[in-house]
Amino acid sequence: MEWELIPIKLELKYTWKISRNTSEYKQNFIVQCKQNGLIGLGEVAPNIRYQETPESIVAAFQDFKLTCSVISIENWDDFERNLFQSQLPNALQFGIEAAYVNLLAQTKKQSIPAVLGIPTKKQIGSCYTLPMMETSELAAFYEQHQLGRFQYIKVKVNAAKATEIIEAVASFCKQPILIDGNEAWENAADVVAFLKTVAAYPIKFIEQPLPAQFVEEYKILKQQATVPVFADESVLNNPNFDLLVDQFHGINMKLMKAGSFVNGIRIINEAKQRNLQTMVGCMVETTLGIQGAFYLAALTDYADLDGCLIVADEPYHLLKETNGLFELA
Repeated sequence: MEWELIPIKLELKYTWKISRNTSEYKQNFIVQCKQNGLIGLGEVAPNIRYQETPESIVAAFQDFKLTCSVISIENWDDFERNLFQSQLPNALQFGIEAAYVNLLAQTKKQSIPAVLGIPTKKQIGSCYTLPMMETSELAAFYEQHQLGRFQYIKVKVNAAKATEIIEAVASFCKQPILIDGNEAWENAADVVAFLKTVAAYPIKFIEQPLPAQFVEEYKILKQQATVPVFADESVLNNPNFDLLVDQFHGINMKLMKAGSFVNGIRIINEAKQRNLQTMVGCMVETTLGIQGAFYLAALTDYADLDGCLIVADEPYHLLKETNGLFELA
């Protein structure tokens, strides 16, 4: 196989702000592999939260080409084993495996879900995420983007203005609300106190309000929270489920953090075995990357597939969204 890493700058429709950073664009990459006249593509969405930078992705890809790229398309088991042993950044590892699986599906003349051995759904309902902004701007943003069509509304908050933000959203939004803290709080007691201030509103769950390393605080929070607590930043490529079940009620699995389809499916299945609720999420990606999350959403309770809707002039058009439902284009 011939491998190539192609940078792609994604201009955004609006400023993407969460509790820890702000972005006007995203620097992603496309992984391309060729064999026998066929081309497989995968996407890499680096996350600075995990020390993934464009420079580290490029350097790691060169290492991959030296060690793993010669494996034939027919030897998937060997490819997966070598890929996991290579200790690449998770986002790059997923992009490489996605390109390989895409090429394998074409070679076998099968769909990607068929190759992965997972069920399919024609349509997947998704939430839409409100980035952080002034509370006075929220209602206009909601109307401008016609967000009433989505199944749920996810709201990015910080600790200082979380109550104000949720009260503002609840004043015009009639859908259930998912709260995303992105590690904004510093102790469980403050999160519990916040949740009491918004108890009257239709909150489905709160996602990763405390830093991932606050293990004991999460154990307290799980016992005292009035809504389910979901893990996001606490779930990487090798989560400790013996620990997670004491901390959380559910998990948000993202393929860019899991590092592969195979590992993402394993994480979802293991979460279910522990009676944890499941969600498949995404980074800011094109539909090339989000398509993978779409396939795995057939396995989960919730889906967050809106990362491609943030991208201006999305280039691949592999998914279409109608009335909050995603399906293959």
